[in-house]
Amino acid sequence: MNIMIVGVGGQGTLLASRIIGNVVIEMGYDVKLSEVHGMSQRGGSVVTNVKYSDKVYSPIVDKGEADIILAFEMLEAYRALPYLKIGGHIIANTQEINPMPVNNGAATYPKDIDKKLSKVANTTFVDAASLAKEAGNIKAVNVVLLGVMAKKMDIAYDKWIEVIKSTVPAKLLDVNLKAFELGYNSK
Repeated sequence: MNIMIVGVGGQGTLLASRIIGNVVIEMGYDVKLSEVHGMSQRGGSVVTNVKYSDKVYSPIVDKGEADIILAFEMLEAYRALPYLKIGGHIIANTQEINPMPVNNGAATYPKDIDKKLSKVANTTFVDAASLAKEAGNIKAVNVVLLGVMAKKMDIAYDKWIEVIKSTVPAKLLDVNLKAFELGYNSK
């Protein structure tokens, strides 16, 4: 299974990849993680790859190999599209975060990304920011999206909860458990 997590700096892609990695390790799989930080501290693109199987030789998801693209932002989902394999699935937060060229007036944010993606891929769109706020912290978007993805995977709900409890800091645990539940039950 090849999962590509895409977002912008500060959205929690690394925590999400750690949770996925820990879940599948607990299930006995070989796991490789790879992180690519663009200008992550300035709101730039961040890409994390999670690959798991009986044996994984490379941590990189190449073009046309992603079974799932978990996108924390719409433009990042669109940018990652070439990595999706035929029959793969995009799960995307509907939030739009302007990249620097848009903020500087050098570019415009593309219109109708959801429609463009839906024409060429299996898609699930979720307003993860609203669900994260409902859970108690806007920064829990990452765990909301994990909940949406988890519902589509053949991994027990309880396994996800167990790993979230062992991975997330205690002071943020209640919010993240609620965020996961809201994502899991959203679609």
